[in-house]
Amino acid sequence: MSNPYSIILAPNPSILTGPGTNTIIVDGTDASSAGAMVIDPASDDPEHLNAIINEGDLRGGIRRILLTHGHHDHIGGAEILRQQLGVPICAYSWSGIPFIDEEIPDNTPFPAGNDILRALHTPGHRFDHLSFFLEKQHILFAGDLVASKSTVVIPPPPEGDMFDYINSLKRLQSLDITEIVPSHGLIITNSQQKLSEYIRHRMEREQQVLSLLERYPQGIDIPTLVQHIYANTDMQLHTLAAQSVEAHLLKLEREARAYRTPPTPPAGNSIWCLL
Repeated sequence: MSNPYSIILAPNPSILTGPGTNTIIVDGTDASSAGAMVIDPASDDPEHLNAIINEGDLRGGIRRILLTHGHHDHIGGAEILRQQLGVPICAYSWSGIPFIDEEIPDNTPFPAGNDILRALHTPGHRFDHLSFFLEKQHILFAGDLVASKSTVVIPPPPEGDMFDYINSLKRLQSLDITEIVPSHGLIITNSQQKLSEYIRHRMEREQQVLSLLERYPQGIDIPTLVQHIYANTDMQLHTLAAQSVEAHLLKLEREARAYRTPPTPPAGNSIWCLL
């Protein structure tokens, strides 16, 4: 096969996944390879799992299951696929996904046909997030680090971290990437442009937060920030938007650019101010 990977769309469409999660099978047909790998078997739907196995057989037989991170829309079929194939599940940490067989440290290489698939720890969307870089082909399997048609939700710590997320994007800017395969959406061919757009978007959002903190020197809470910043966004998405706003605020706090007051009991919100 000329293309070193295949994409099988998982049947798990939603407001967060779009049309579904891209399950990826990476080549392992070279004689020196340790076998094909599947990244993010996202659904336990039997037809989806059969499609993964059949495509894996065409690429040398699946020998490993790799997971980008522990969100359910990426791991939903992993345990059943392990039972069917008798192969290990690998991810960044047991703390992120307790049922895995092997932890993958940053920069772990895997044989992939005549190429190397390298695991890169790219936290931010989630603390255990991995991207996988096919080095000779310059293809990045990006998980939820980027998406083709939208931005990615960055939860506040301990799950996510905006400071780490920006640094993960910057790390990828140092790689010679010709193609990004995200977990959600279409293949991205303007790779460096997309990474720059993502960083620029986050910096613009951060500036909106800073401008509102300056506008309200007495302080402002997260729900009010969301109402201002996401005034033209569907109200159903405001809960997710609040997570990203909080992640921005915690980044600013970490950088000693903002601070918060303790919430007023019993159910008040913290008030955020500029330093």
